[in-house]
Amino acid sequence: MSFELPPKQSGPSAWMGSDLADDDSWVWQLTESEIRSVLGRRMDSAVLEKVQGLRSELIDGRGFRLIRGLPVADLSVDEVGALFSWFGSLIGSTRSQNAAGDLLGHVRNVGADADDPTARIYQTDRRQTFHTDSCDVVGLMCVETAESGGDSLLVSAATIYNRMLETNPELTAVLFQPVATDRRGEVPPGERGFFTIPVLNWFEQKLTVLYQRQYIESASRFRYAPVLTDEVIAALDLFDSIANDPQIYLPMTLEVGDMQFVHNHSLLHDRTGFIDKPGSPRHLLRLWLTVPGDRALPEVFAQRYGSVEVGNRGGIHVG
Repeated sequence: MSFELPPKQSGPSAWMGSDLADDDSWVWQLTESEIRSVLGRRMDSAVLEKVQGLRSELIDGRGFRLIRGLPVADLSVDEVGALFSWFGSLIGSTRSQNAAGDLLGHVRNVGADADDPTARIYQTDRRQTFHTDSCDVVGLMCVETAESGGDSLLVSAATIYNRMLETNPELTAVLFQPVATDRRGEVPPGERGFFTIPVLNWFEQKLTVLYQRQYIESASRFRYAPVLTDEVIAALDLFDSIANDPQIYLPMTLEVGDMQFVHNHSLLHDRTGFIDKPGSPRHLLRLWLTVPGDRALPEVFAQRYGSVEVGNRGGIHVG
């Protein structure tokens, strides 16, 4: 294979979960004055400066941040949703998350079958596996926790790449080739039921990831989808095995009122399986954001993002 692999990745996004587990610098613990500002949707200059720092941390830093301390237990879901949407608008613009055009998603178990090729896995109580969403930044806000499980897991794409590069460069190169990913029934007019974007992409000196293993596997239901060869499967297996190394990924538990923001181009996220509380199921709100000042993406991403224009890309568009 003549493809020249990118160099070993460095910088703040190439982190190890074991190095961050006892480091709380990725947590923004809101102060009393900051809580009043956020609840009143009135941003003073100090808070706005922190939000700008949050955006920089997402697109040029570690790629994630947890915001903690917002008291929302006495608010209705609609009130929490309005507050979360407002805060997300300070980071970027919202994008549609499904064929219905919803800008605010509800992540909860609705009894969907994870093995149904038209179902979205976040609507089940199963573990999701490490994946990316179709946007620049994904935001989650916890409304209700599970009785057990449901922890958030994050992993650095740069760290996975570095480990793969050390382990097996030949299989690493395979992930820079296009692979079919199932659209799960959310198909734009004139498009196929799958798109073909490499798992790893090297563009303008940036390593960008796009990945959902279950959707790659279910794309085989389409007659004209590229075949998953043994070599591709081996490369995906290696990618997954490294991502699931407890030394590499970072687990965190979202409490009621917590907001988590994750950069989809540099990190993958996951959720462990969970058991709901009787009568009070686990419930998170979700935002998909397109962010001004984010990295350039190769044109192939337009298959999924609709456009690669910075600040105006991503989401699900079927009409």
